[in-house]
Amino acid sequence: MAEPFKNLAWDDFRLIKAVADARGLPAAAAQIGVNHSTVFRRLNQIEEALGTPLFERHRSGYVLTPAGEEMVALADRLDAEITAVGRKLAGRAPAPAGELRITTPDSLLIHLLMPMLAGFRESYPEVRLDVVLSNQALNLSKRDADVAIRATDNPPENLVGRRVARINWALYGRAIDFPEPGAVDEESLRGRNWVSLSDSMGALKAVRFVQENIPPERVAYKINTVLGLAEAIESGIGIGHMPCLIGDARPSLVRLAPPEDDFAADLWLLTHPDLRQSPRVRVFLDYIGTEIARHRKFIEGTENALGSIARVEA
Repeated sequence: MAEPFKNLAWDDFRLIKAVADARGLPAAAAQIGVNHSTVFRRLNQIEEALGTPLFERHRSGYVLTPAGEEMVALADRLDAEITAVGRKLAGRAPAPAGELRITTPDSLLIHLLMPMLAGFRESYPEVRLDVVLSNQALNLSKRDADVAIRATDNPPENLVGRRVARINWALYGRAIDFPEPGAVDEESLRGRNWVSLSDSMGALKAVRFVQENIPPERVAYKINTVLGLAEAIESGIGIGHMPCLIGDARPSLVRLAPPEDDFAADLWLLTHPDLRQSPRVRVFLDYIGTEIARHRKFIEGTENALGSIARVEA
């Protein structure tokens, strides 16, 4: 069966794997960006060249034969090898240039990173930024992203990087509602209306605090992203916990309690080991790491809003 392989290209392996994953031709065609008839015709040509069927056609879909299973396993190995070579070649790029894909949550982008990314582009105009907003851990091994900027106390073991700050959280309310925030007692706060992140984000201790300590009828508003918490509190819907870097930047908000150490999370810059020597990755990590260090006290909630990067563009 070695001889027929000479007529197969990498795209053929991609096609076989797509059909196996989708268990049908239309979805496989959409996945690889060709039309249904092309997949049908090429799959028949591949099976004819190999001299064996790769799929059994059932009403419920396409099911791999033993030969098809071997081909998919080979496609997986080829994909891993091609990706690994791509990472290594990217790591040998001669100068900071080309596309750099960054993944980060929307709240970090809007409230912290945007001015830094703009400054980076001014310093390195040959590097094009492709930002993927996600709270999920993308697969940096497959280059879904080159750099991840994450708030986490448990970064993935297969990545390398640096801890650049610790994001502290505190309880905030409207300044107009709390002219003397330091005089507010804890019991009266629990009787207020609250704003919280959604129960789906229950892994966060700030969410668990609300679930365990605030009556459900007092939780007036939930949202499934940190982006929007401050706006809800500013609008008077209720009080709530949020990162100090967001709350302290807004004159209309006041802290109602000191930062909660238990709610904090480390801020990490992460990449894949094969990419850390890539010029564009290296200069990006150095630049952003330096910028975050300049505002570290503000991020950690130990400096007032005058340290905000939204107010200081030094």
